[in-house]
Amino acid sequence: MENIPGNYPGGPGPTDTAAARQQVSTPAILLMVTAGLGIAGALLGLVQAIVGAGAVTPEMLNDPNIPAELRPWLERSQSLGAVGNILTLALSGVTFFGALKMKNLENFGLAMAASIIALIPCFGPCCCIGIPVGIWSLVVLNKPEVKSAFR
Repeated sequence: MENIPGNYPGGPGPTDTAAARQQVSTPAILLMVTAGLGIAGALLGLVQAIVGAGAVTPEMLNDPNIPAELRPWLERSQSLGAVGNILTLALSGVTFFGALKMKNLENFGLAMAASIIALIPCFGPCCCIGIPVGIWSLVVLNKPEVKSAFR
């Protein structure tokens, strides 16, 4: 086991980095998986938006079976397709990179940002698993022994 002094402000003195590394390992890996799924989904959505697959056609908007309240939402969702996917791609990339830094105990701020981004339901990476993994990551990152292990 490697003991080094912690440099986190207000953190305890000597830190067992092996124990901290073990605590962050599983949540960091799950954050990377979540981000990878978000990247894959955003790339697929971006390609679909570029080629026009799944686009809302004028015939769909004029369909009498679609409620009038739903039509403005359909028009907005079509216009945000590529932009939303680019935003999700960027946020997923930050989440992946932050999770990688978290696993290596390198950048506390970026690890916190990755955990928080995973909590964003619509633009975070893969919200079904991103929310619980993001909460778990935040809980682990806020432990004093883990905070002080970051370089």
